[in-house]
Amino acid sequence: MRDEGSGGKMRLEGLKFEVTPIPGAVAAFRAEVDAAQWTEACRTVREQGGRLVALWASDARNEGRGFIAHAALVVRGGLVVLSLPLAGASYPDVAAIFPAAERMQRAAFDLLGVSAIAADDRRKWLRHAAWPADVFPLRKDVAGRFKFQVPSTKIKPQSPNTELRTRNLELGIEQTDDYPFVRVEGEGVHEIPVGPVHAGTIEPGHFRFSIVGETVLRLEERLGYKHKGIEKRFETMTLAEGARLAGRVSGDSAVAYAWAYAMAVESATGATPPPRALWLRALLLERERIANHLGDLGFLGNDAALAFGLAQFLRLKEEWLRTHHALFGHRYLMDTVVPGGVARDVTPEGAALMQREIDVLDRTVALLKSIYDEHAGLQDRFINCGRVAPELAARLGLIGVAGRASAQSWDLRVEYPCLPYTELDVRMATHRNGDVAARVTVRFEEIFESLRLCRLILGMLPAGDIAAEVPAATAGAFGVGWVEGWRGEVFIALEAGPDNRIRRCHPHDPSWQNWPVLEHAVIGNIVPDFPLINKSFNLSYSGHDL
Repeated sequence: MRDEGSGGKMRLEGLKFEVTPIPGAVAAFRAEVDAAQWTEACRTVREQGGRLVALWASDARNEGRGFIAHAALVVRGGLVVLSLPLAGASYPDVAAIFPAAERMQRAAFDLLGVSAIAADDRRKWLRHAAWPADVFPLRKDVAGRFKFQVPSTKIKPQSPNTELRTRNLELGIEQTDDYPFVRVEGEGVHEIPVGPVHAGTIEPGHFRFSIVGETVLRLEERLGYKHKGIEKRFETMTLAEGARLAGRVSGDSAVAYAWAYAMAVESATGATPPPRALWLRALLLERERIANHLGDLGFLGNDAALAFGLAQFLRLKEEWLRTHHALFGHRYLMDTVVPGGVARDVTPEGAALMQREIDVLDRTVALLKSIYDEHAGLQDRFINCGRVAPELAARLGLIGVAGRASAQSWDLRVEYPCLPYTELDVRMATHRNGDVAARVTVRFEEIFESLRLCRLILGMLPAGDIAAEVPAATAGAFGVGWVEGWRGEVFIALEAGPDNRIRRCHPHDPSWQNWPVLEHAVIGNIVPDFPLINKSFNLSYSGHDL
């Protein structure tokens, strides 16, 4: 990285255009590029070992800028956000460079009508025939409360659907939602459709298995059923109001999203949280990580027929969540992280309670780990199940817990730490086997590391205020937030509008990168192992409206 001395602009190694630093806690930069630079930058970043964090689009036609495609990329110097103004409504496809971009590009079309030129896959991802084909909800000329009439005519099953089809076509609505799954042909091959409605109280997703006997030849996912218009809702809010919504993008990652959003607001406004607030945010984030890993380890044991594991880990998680409620007012820590700091402080009595709880949990989880490690039936189900080789993980951009279990040494707390992680020397847990057993081991090790970090944070917690005033943002101000949540990195890009309102907010969940890899992980395994493999990833159906 080198400064060109031209208004703060600089060049990052390997990129042939100038970038402008984005203020804030993250080492981040921004650049406006043309189509050729867009493609060349993506290819260069890929060749240098970087990767895609997120891809999205925005509508700036009311400002005379047309549609804009955006991509956030990891480079050696940090995070680079590229913005490509579009002459029309298309931009170069980058899915051949970053496979994870494919579904992001499809979602960008469903929401804004901007398409990737020559993209191989143009199937709808979010729409599910839920709104007219010529309506793109994130365009500024579509009202947030837009409604359309769905024909109510009931057609008898035995009668032709001509009338219904005609009325639908008049409204621009497809007659059916017949998604063109890829078919696998061959002797003995048949399909098993699973979902979108499942047997338990879990979120909807459709999984189409192509199998021979019980062996999986191919899995294709269809998600997006949980789309709930979060990005459109953001555009009706002020920066302060958006904090509550951000913490509810994905309920199991409330702290990660709230911190990323607060970081983006602070980046856009120049606010600086007090040191005590930053240390408390880290404490909350590590407690969130522990809670989710406890739940996953219990369900993983249960999926391998060890109900004892489910009972023990859920007991521990329940006690942990009750402490959240007692000390911070919410079991899942919602509304505790706010722009400018945090909303709840820790008393000396609360700190002492957490220290005692940490000691007990440390010993108990160590005992349970020894039981899991020595249980022959459990290990027989875990080892070599759902394996993702490191080479495949790198090629497809696998991140977070699943990535670290496949030798992808990436953790924002280590690679690009912000306060207080710069003072904590986080020990990253990684393994190479890439199977269910490795993902279980990473979870155990991350629990122990997070417990260690919680001890350090409580012992080193600085005195002082827990929140700072957040000034109003100027129209057009841009900020980013980038936080290592329990599942993987959470990213938020925020642009302010007039009157301290949100012009555009794009939240991004690590599940976007990891869902496609799950399709590969299950190949060659048997169908009954899919729940176990799926749970070992434990991806979000609802994070950023997947």
